[in-house]
Amino acid sequence: MSQTDTLTHIRDDLRAAMNGVAAQTIRQSGMAYRLVYGVELPRLRDIAAAYTPDRRLAQQMWDEDVRELRMLAIMLYPRDEFGTDIADLWLDGIRQEQSELAGLLCMDLIAEQPYAAESAFTWIADERPVRQLCGYLTLGRLLMAGAQLSPHAEAELRDQAATALADSYLPLRRAAANTLARLDTDDTTS
Repeated sequence: MSQTDTLTHIRDDLRAAMNGVAAQTIRQSGMAYRLVYGVELPRLRDIAAAYTPDRRLAQQMWDEDVRELRMLAIMLYPRDEFGTDIADLWLDGIRQEQSELAGLLCMDLIAEQPYAAESAFTWIADERPVRQLCGYLTLGRLLMAGAQLSPHAEAELRDQAATALADSYLPLRRAAANTLARLDTDDTTS
């Protein structure tokens, strides 16, 4: 099946699973996408399971700026091909109101990469709120998976988080607070 045919089938799957009420709620919440089908994450995971991961297909879906296609792109990008260059490019394509997408990208794809911790520390020091958000989400996921930070890294995380906790961007504040809570939980169980 060609890439075009596969994308047509995926769009058909999304239309069949469309939830108009959820789509309206998502649009009203301010998440700016060109199109929203309102398909929930568990159903998207089922749809993704029917397709073979493919870098070109995933990139084409990401470029569509359709909520569910972007989420499927994250699920269908081959894990071993998702380098820092693609991660940075995709982060640049996420708008602040798309924190749901940032969370999925960080937790399902970026946190699984060998460069995750190093990139996360770079992102939390970035001036762009979405980058910072992704840094905290990634670090939180790594800590949840049992990652240990050096004393220097822990100090840097706490220092950067102090600034993030005062930011006007609510998803960033939440992510920083959750990451610190995970860090503190790990400190008390060690």
